[in-house]
Amino acid sequence: MSQVETALDELVVEEIVEQKDLIVFNDDVNTFDHVISSLMKVCKHKPMQAEQCTYIIHYNGKCQVKRAEYEELEPMCTALLDRGITAEIQ
Repeated sequence: MSQVETALDELVVEEIVEQKDLIVFNDDVNTFDHVISSLMKVCKHKPMQAEQCTYIIHYNGKCQVKRAEYEELEPMCTALLDRGITAEIQ
């Protein structure tokens, strides 16, 4: 195998990473403001994104608020649960 073929093979190799979803569920306990501020602080959402996700959660019963590797989502999920927000990684 030539150096050119080896270099091309190295460029073609990609790391396949399984992406997971962080899902937040609606409840009758938390206020809109609490969920919005939690999404901004924990998930680093912009205010508009956090507000849109909160309305989706309210009207649809749940919303996928973040997609990433499990290792990145796990501390976010824990932080949301600690704030009294029902969340899980799927």
